[in-house]
Amino acid sequence: MFVKMSSVDGVARCARNVRFGAAELDAVAKTGKAGRWKAGVPVGLTLLLSVGSVPSVLAQTAGSAVLPVPAPVSSPAPAASEPTSSTPEPTAAAPAGLWERSTLLGDMGGLRPWLGNYGVTFSLQETSEYLNNLSGGTKRGGAYDGLTQFGLVVDTDKALGLPGGTFNVSGLQIHGSNLSTRNLQTLQSASGIEADSTTRLWELWYQQSLIGGKVDVKVGQQSLDQEFMVSQFATPFVNATFGWPVLPSIDLPAGGPAYPLASLGVRVRAKPSDAWTVLAGVFNGNPAGSDVGDPQQQNRHGTNFNLRGGALFIGEVQYAINQPPASGSGAASGGLPGTYKLGFWYNTQHFADQRFDNAGLSLANPASSGVAANHRGDYSFYAVADQTVWQRGGDSPQSVGVFARIMGAPGDRNLVDLGVNAGVTLKAPFKGRDNDVAGLAVGYAKIGSHAQGLASDTAALGTPGYPSRSAETVVEATYQYQVAPWWQVQADFQYVFRPAGGVPDPLNPAQRVGNEAVVGLRTNIVF
Repeated sequence: MFVKMSSVDGVARCARNVRFGAAELDAVAKTGKAGRWKAGVPVGLTLLLSVGSVPSVLAQTAGSAVLPVPAPVSSPAPAASEPTSSTPEPTAAAPAGLWERSTLLGDMGGLRPWLGNYGVTFSLQETSEYLNNLSGGTKRGGAYDGLTQFGLVVDTDKALGLPGGTFNVSGLQIHGSNLSTRNLQTLQSASGIEADSTTRLWELWYQQSLIGGKVDVKVGQQSLDQEFMVSQFATPFVNATFGWPVLPSIDLPAGGPAYPLASLGVRVRAKPSDAWTVLAGVFNGNPAGSDVGDPQQQNRHGTNFNLRGGALFIGEVQYAINQPPASGSGAASGGLPGTYKLGFWYNTQHFADQRFDNAGLSLANPASSGVAANHRGDYSFYAVADQTVWQRGGDSPQSVGVFARIMGAPGDRNLVDLGVNAGVTLKAPFKGRDNDVAGLAVGYAKIGSHAQGLASDTAALGTPGYPSRSAETVVEATYQYQVAPWWQVQADFQYVFRPAGGVPDPLNPAQRVGNEAVVGLRTNIVF
């Protein structure tokens, strides 16, 4: 399976001398996170795992208890003014009716309200899907995969008398197989929940609110896709790139601290005003704990706590306009709400050049040492925009939102040096379907300049007709149908142009892997 996701994942960074051929492509199918490309010796394809979003903020009722799913299942983006936690706050007692309650099991015979009295919230959610590749790729056919998420949140004020504190622990039970790794060979994984089958610890942290709630500090094992780079209107989509984006998923060691892997670290959040929020953190730079082998296998159960992977620094500034009052009372601004974010990350590890060895020779050259030149550190800048562009007046929930996300990184040491997402979502597309969401989005992953150059060198040095590499583009159309507050069904269609930017077909290395049409059905149940 692949390195997630997660996602997903530029792995085994020291061996990024990519020589793509039938053998290498075959080896890729046996590596780490879904949908990420692993760097090997020579560099193979590491498939990405990100987690495409399941329950969207747009698709849920006010009383819904849907868990944030790994940014690849993707969790709804928190409002800029609200602190986040991995699971929702306790809700009022569920209505008796099966189809009206927010969770399938309701109050569990009084257990949930009883735990709530002591500040404890328990969450359980199952996401299952079937995806089928209808054309192109390296193989036709379908695959089932699933994800069970469970979490426990403790309000330390109620539980221990410690005001402003939140303790969180969450886990994942991942099952099924991965279509992206087996059939597609894409950088942008078809699903955000694809990952190696296992049961693992996900997040384990404590958060403390300070200065009257204007600052909070979170310490422990964290998954960055829950807070950083999040686009609210991108969360309904299934493809992983709309959760944890393709660029950090491919370029960071093990895909970065994102589903299904997390890293030890510290995150500080400050809210100087209602409109502005600042996030900053430092984390272990490699959540797998090792640059050798499959990252998910290196940290198979999420308990490989270590600080040996260098450091990942990340910061983000958010500006929110026309937001409803934080108190939930009073009139909102007359304008349409939106959120705009600017951020960066820097990883202190060493990264292999995608084209040249230490002597400046192309890695495709027979005279090359085969050992890629080293670069110290890697970095990226990014911007995210979510904007409601239309709302029907009165009490109608119908609205249209658009999103855009762009990020770039150096082309010499990264397989992907530019990633772009954009799309539109329509809430309540039909009368009487207030919590349904329809969406159309596009994801673009540009192959780095040196990786493109290596493909050209390979063709020039003895492989006539060898495919050139440029960019991978995925278009996704999706529809989320809210059966009940606790049950959601989603139909999905994706089309991928130039998988992995144009890698050789293992059955005919002189031509590219063909464009792919993928259909799928996902269901999500909150217990």
